[in-house]
Amino acid sequence: MNSFKYIDLFAGAGGLSEGFIRAGFEPVAHVEMDKAACNTLKTRAAYHYLKSSGKLGIYISYLKGKISRNELYSSIPAELLDKVINLAIGAENNAAIHKCIERQIGDDDVDLIIGGPPCQAYSLVGRARSKNGMKGDHRNYLYVHYAKFLEKYRPKLFVFENVFGLKSAGNGIYLKNMEKLFLKKGYQMKLFKVEANHFGVLQNRKRIIIIGWKESLHFDIPDLEHIKINANCQVKSVLSDLPKVQAGEKTERFLKYKSKTNEYLSQSFIRNGIDILTQHVARPHTKQDKEIYKIAVEKWNTKKERLNYNDLPERLKSHNNRQTFIDRFKIVAADLAHSQTVVAHIAKDGHYYIHPDIEQNRSISIREAARLQSFPDDYYFEGEKENMNRTPAFKQIGNAVPPLMAYEIAKKINELLCQ
Repeated sequence: MNSFKYIDLFAGAGGLSEGFIRAGFEPVAHVEMDKAACNTLKTRAAYHYLKSSGKLGIYISYLKGKISRNELYSSIPAELLDKVINLAIGAENNAAIHKCIERQIGDDDVDLIIGGPPCQAYSLVGRARSKNGMKGDHRNYLYVHYAKFLEKYRPKLFVFENVFGLKSAGNGIYLKNMEKLFLKKGYQMKLFKVEANHFGVLQNRKRIIIIGWKESLHFDIPDLEHIKINANCQVKSVLSDLPKVQAGEKTERFLKYKSKTNEYLSQSFIRNGIDILTQHVARPHTKQDKEIYKIAVEKWNTKKERLNYNDLPERLKSHNNRQTFIDRFKIVAADLAHSQTVVAHIAKDGHYYIHPDIEQNRSISIREAARLQSFPDDYYFEGEKENMNRTPAFKQIGNAVPPLMAYEIAKKINELLCQ
């Protein structure tokens, strides 16, 4: 495939970008405000460079804890690290961001811009939890800055990802204004409602993908809603080869798989040759939480029923709200075709992501959450400081675009650019 160049805005941990890199695209910049996510992007840049240079042993040494993060970064060209721009997109930083990008691209053209602003302002849950429904929140208007990047770099296409709630936020006014603004900048757009499980991801994750293109170019935009890749397996496919761990257990830096790979793990790129299992660690839980988890698992295993919070014994009920979020404790059922949506709230607690193995009696590990999002096992999620990454890792994973879905979209974009 051609090495088309792209800018990744609101990059997060790089899930969307990973799909485009896998499809042959070349990132010239990742712009992200979160320091921990930027470290993840740098570590991933190191992986890709070392793999392509035949020096993957250096990366493996890092996964094993034999070298530090700084030593890993010193093993790759500094300009690769400079592609990760740790600044918040907005009026106060855009000029500095442009300078960083221009040092990377020189006189080259940018073929594509990808990325979507933080979704809290548009999501139904975010609006429900906000006292004023997110009115006046600056994140409602980050698409305005996205449009400014389109105006400056004039890519042939852009890919904008967000939540379903974008269509209804502000009674649809944000989406209407977005379309008008993009058109004013010279770009038409087409909106698709997609589901991650249609792209082979074992997760029920519904999102909006907007593909935009220069008015002057005549692209035959593919219908993303017609993509149907059936994984033909169940959630247990992403759990079966992982060793058992207990809640809060202090494991080694890396573990060994308990069995060989399976067809799904291989075809989805999750296990792709490096037999070093990292970040398979689970958070600690209280005695009360463990008791509730056991009830939830037994209820599913025996009756195939979800736990209703109101059905718990009174001694286990600590929440006053008994009308909403009654499914706050939920098992990741191994025998279903896909799991519930993995969201950033998993960084706060794991109640909505209970492991189906009653013997382990815990919420899912970092690696299990990453697998449900289709991240490969060699993807390492960083914190701001080295080896302090459980909470930021969960947050990054919950906010990410599944790489497997991104890859299928990237292949379609590549076909367009090759026309």
